[in-house]
Amino acid sequence: MDRNQVTGLLLIMAMLLGYQFFVAPKVEPNQPIEKTQTAKASVAKPAATPTTVDTSALKAAAGDFASAATGIAQEVVLENKDIKVTFSTQGGKVKQVLLKNYKTYKDFAANKNNPLTIFDDSFDKISFELPTNKGNIDINKLYFSTQSKGGIVAEGQTQKVTFTLDLGNGQSIEQSYALAGSGFLLDQNTKLTGLDGILKNQPAKLNWVEEVHATEKDLNENRKATVNYLIAEDEEFDQLAENPTSANDATLEKPLKWVSFKKKYFLSGFITKNTPVEKAQIWGTPNVEDSLNIKTLRANMELSLADLKSNKGQYQWYFGPNDYNYIKDIAPGFGKNVKLSYDIFLPITRYVFVPLFNVLENVFSNYGLLIIALVLIIKFALLPLTYKSYVSMAKMRILQPELNAIKEKIGDDAAKLQQAQMKLYGEVGVSPLSGCVPVLATMPILMAVFMLFPNLINLRQEGFLWANDLSTFDSVLDLPFSIPFYGNHVSLFTLLMTISSVAYGYYNNQNTPDQVGQPIDMKKMAYITPVIFMFVMNSLPAGMSFYYFVSNLVTILQQIGIRKFVDEDKIKQILEENRKKIAAGGGKKSRFSEYLSKQMKAVEEAQKQQQANPKKKK
Repeated sequence: MDRNQVTGLLLIMAMLLGYQFFVAPKVEPNQPIEKTQTAKASVAKPAATPTTVDTSALKAAAGDFASAATGIAQEVVLENKDIKVTFSTQGGKVKQVLLKNYKTYKDFAANKNNPLTIFDDSFDKISFELPTNKGNIDINKLYFSTQSKGGIVAEGQTQKVTFTLDLGNGQSIEQSYALAGSGFLLDQNTKLTGLDGILKNQPAKLNWVEEVHATEKDLNENRKATVNYLIAEDEEFDQLAENPTSANDATLEKPLKWVSFKKKYFLSGFITKNTPVEKAQIWGTPNVEDSLNIKTLRANMELSLADLKSNKGQYQWYFGPNDYNYIKDIAPGFGKNVKLSYDIFLPITRYVFVPLFNVLENVFSNYGLLIIALVLIIKFALLPLTYKSYVSMAKMRILQPELNAIKEKIGDDAAKLQQAQMKLYGEVGVSPLSGCVPVLATMPILMAVFMLFPNLINLRQEGFLWANDLSTFDSVLDLPFSIPFYGNHVSLFTLLMTISSVAYGYYNNQNTPDQVGQPIDMKKMAYITPVIFMFVMNSLPAGMSFYYFVSNLVTILQQIGIRKFVDEDKIKQILEENRKKIAAGGGKKSRFSEYLSKQMKAVEEAQKQQQANPKKKK
């Protein structure tokens, strides 16, 4: 490996260390969520004394909607096999959404079957303001009436609930919702009738605030919570930075197709079906000291009033898992809520790993076995590259005695040593890069796995061996203290991955020729790099560590198998024949050898010119 390749590997390690410093979770000493919540509850406010509602003040504040300012809220429940939605006649709005087939890690660990609450008006506050001549009125505070009974929606069917606010004289507001027999989409249609004399010609405002609740084992999941959106004009996806420690905000002047509140594995999204959101302001504020409300997400959106008047106020809400298979076809760009990978590796993730997972999920019910099968498929596909890399290393081993002789003859003059090595490579038609290129070709696979597994909901609460949840770190030992950059627990899968990486490095070093004239001993780096990865991976998903562990084992077995099929005596004979043919002016040179020959000639010419004119400056 030349100096540029060594520099590249060092940059990769620097990137991983940077990830550990600035992105990867910093696990604090264990502090159960219950303890924090109990501490907060102990500072309870004095019990509020019953007060009489000032109905006259409510009616005055409601202006032209005074007749709907007071009432008794009633609930209507609509559910399918995936979600349960509770509506309230106050506002004709969604009050609560439960995901029937998901649960929090706390309930999972306690073996409870409580459905996961993804939306609740105790921590999701939505106001829907209409611009009237007397000021903005929040219709979510007004009381609607309904004849809908709700119920369970059968598979393949769709059921609707409708809420009406009738002001008389042909003036009304209608809120209707439709839910299919499966899935996580809720259709909303808001219609304003006969209100032209009451309303100003200004946009309506939908203001949405969510106090994100912890649902996972990792108390630092606030790092994954953010606001995503899609600019309608060019379907450009963007988001607030996932800042874990300080507030972030943005003012969006371009129309938006949708806005979503993305958590680590779950998603709440507002989608327009006709006119896009005209403008929006979005915020994300981490609550570092709060283990219950871990982050506050907020979006203030302006909606087309003309759509509401013309029965085009049609929207969709998505309340469900942030699963690429579910969300990719909901709306343009909506699948980007799942961060499958960086854009450069996205094709590998989207067209290789996701389809493979879908196929293997139909074969394996155990995700540990699924990961093993995934490794075997990927490794089998990359076997030709592995074989080519091994053959290249065999050629370098054969040339090692000559490289050592060159080193002994020239000494420590790096420039002359490199020229002599280049000359030798050209004489036998060998490219020293031929062994690195196959290895570098596998790097996108490794990096794609590194990005995909932390965002893959498929592994959530799926156990294997001692790990009860492959989507988060496995802990076989909780430490009474925290080790810098490592954490306060010991992940056994990470340790196994580290040991297997060191074992592979040792085995690989036995088959790799000694480096001559290189400033960094890459054989030693084969033992240092796994230790660096151990610190990085200790708090990352156990499924990812297990993938790398199995991958290392399979790679070692492949190397052992390939070694039995490679005849190094035959390779040596081929190199000698190449040497004779090239020396005679024939033979087939590699492109790299031709490049080396040109570079050597250029260097020799430069040296001759310097010797002819020693005073000439460089």
